[in-house]
Amino acid sequence: MAGMACYKAGERSRLIYAIREYRSRKGEPKGFAWRDFCDLIVRARIQLAGPNVLVWDNARIHLVPPLKEFFEANVHWLTVFQLLAYTPDLSPQEGVWSLVKRDIGNLAAADLGQLTRAVKRKLKQIQYRPHLIDGYLTGTGLRTDS
Repeated sequence: MAGMACYKAGERSRLIYAIREYRSRKGEPKGFAWRDFCDLIVRARIQLAGPNVLVWDNARIHLVPPLKEFFEANVHWLTVFQLLAYTPDLSPQEGVWSLVKRDIGNLAAADLGQLTRAVKRKLKQIQYRPHLIDGYLTGTGLRTDS
């Protein structure tokens, strides 16, 4: 899973996400690659219709050279702030993941498809509750009005 809690002044907060199921097929990637993150960031730009500020954690995949090149090539609409290591409390997205994990923590899924559907259902519920997404930002102590 990859996701972004998105905030734009005067508009409702949004949750933009992508989910990939790994089915052990030959040549299938196990997780998200740098291109997948680029695609997610571009989707956010399209949905938010304007310049974007990305607050990015220090996951290893977030630090690869191709992503840095993508950021540099798109400075006209994308500003990136890299969080310090071990500061998940500054990422609103961590609140989203925490709620999803808490909701599916006791799920005894019969297969990967059932687990994926449960995660998608929870993320969709969060998408339709922008006050939750606002609360995750408030919980970080960060603000969008300065």
